[in-house]
Amino acid sequence: MSIFEYNGSALVAMVGKNCFAIASDRRLGVHLQTVATDFQRIFKIHDKLFLGLSGLGSDAQTLHQRLVFRHKLYQLREERDMKPETFASLVSAVLYEKRFGPYFCQPVIAGLGDDDKPFICTMDSIGAKELAKDFVVAGTASESLYGACESMFKPDMISRK
Repeated sequence: MSIFEYNGSALVAMVGKNCFAIASDRRLGVHLQTVATDFQRIFKIHDKLFLGLSGLGSDAQTLHQRLVFRHKLYQLREERDMKPETFASLVSAVLYEKRFGPYFCQPVIAGLGDDDKPFICTMDSIGAKELAKDFVVAGTASESLYGACESMFKPDMISRK
């Protein structure tokens, strides 16, 4: 069993017409045993940017704290929020810094860029980005999520409020 599967997780992000959706399970387990059902895996970075972290729970929390710190430094220096593409590059760089002792996480980044253009991407534990125009999945349930996304995704879906 892989260390990425130790706590289990499922994350999905999908784009629509000037919108995106990101979702995850809330289960924290140790192999097949459920420890908690309210574990946070999706984090709001700012109003138009969200980060999902699948993988080892403690690494997800640590990585989230480091990324929030770096984003706050960016806000102080630049006096604006990061664009999703910039944040994805930051996440990639932070992961690559630890490539010889990586965080056991697979991030999913979803946000709205310029002109409310949706942006989604995922990456592996050392920061190799995978950009997509439709949907991305991560976690131990990714094979099942691919099938569900392929059957449900339609270009230019609109959000319902």
